[in-house]
Amino acid sequence: MNLDQTTTSHRKIADAFIAASNSGDVDTVLKLFSPDAVIDDPSTGHCFDGHTGIRAYIEQFFVGYHTVTRFLSLQDLGAGLARVRVDFTGDFGHEIGLLDMFVDAAGTIVRIEASLEDGVGL
Repeated sequence: MNLDQTTTSHRKIADAFIAASNSGDVDTVLKLFSPDAVIDDPSTGHCFDGHTGIRAYIEQFFVGYHTVTRFLSLQDLGAGLARVRVDFTGDFGHEIGLLDMFVDAAGTIVRIEASLEDGVGL
């Protein structure tokens, strides 16, 4: 797979994650992740393990806060890693976030390391 194909694949996965989380479709979000995937989000103070943890994360921080995510950009970092820059709005206000998404050869998310850009947010 060349760089353009990899970037396109990462963008499709990012778009699918954003669409499913924006619609509150937790089951579709989970289908994007391997069963033992991890979301590490220091802004919440927690790491969310496996489908059970990821379900709790999406239900609390996306569905619960009425979060709407908008894609801003994607940087392919190689070796199955893409950095997705997103705009978050919801009951918490507004934040710009970075999602470092690790994707396996099958196109399944195995890890997301989430962070907020410094100095941004209400």
